[in-house]
Amino acid sequence: MIQKLFSYIIPIKVFKKRSERSKIIEITWANGELVLDSENTNYSYGSLQRILRYGLRNIGYESILKMEHILLLGVAGGSVIKTLVDEIEYKGKITGVEIDPDMIQIANQYFGLDQIKQLEIIIDDAFEFVLKTKDKYDLIIIDIFEDIKMPNFLFESFFSGHICSLLKSKGFVLFNTMILDEAHNVRNSKYISEINPELFTSKMLPRIEVHNELIIIEKVA
Repeated sequence: MIQKLFSYIIPIKVFKKRSERSKIIEITWANGELVLDSENTNYSYGSLQRILRYGLRNIGYESILKMEHILLLGVAGGSVIKTLVDEIEYKGKITGVEIDPDMIQIANQYFGLDQIKQLEIIIDDAFEFVLKTKDKYDLIIIDIFEDIKMPNFLFESFFSGHICSLLKSKGFVLFNTMILDEAHNVRNSKYISEINPELFTSKMLPRIEVHNELIIIEKVA
């Protein structure tokens, strides 16, 4: 409790680990809440939670409450899961795919993800999982970072096509991206341009928390 109070004055680091997949993982008390960070960016809670909460609000909490199955690619500490369960009070199934088992161990220990009964965590590569899953989803949240970098496959039409094929009727994709230079702007614009406008609507929510841009895709029918 003392650490929590002092964190309003200065961030207090309580845990640090080097992970083979995620490099450096840190747990810090900041402004009265625990946050999970990589070496150079916020991974869960803090600003990332605000970013994805904004995206979910844009989709509409009432719509989300009617959904049956949500897929999260990139779990980290699970802040968006906590938003879904604790704030929106979503009752349906959540499947979280995370490549780094160290990340899940930390998320269970510090953020209690293993206490969420409707959540299934799968340790797998997101690319491989998307190719082999047989399920359909009402909402697919993509939140995959390697520190401040995003894997190139996320923006390839082959992968985005598979993502869109997994949506149920009127389903959504919420894709969190990072914009650090003009090349990233071009990348995101190209991504949007390759979405079939006869089957999907798409929009960008730019410059959230300075460097993040959300892409929202909705299946028309």
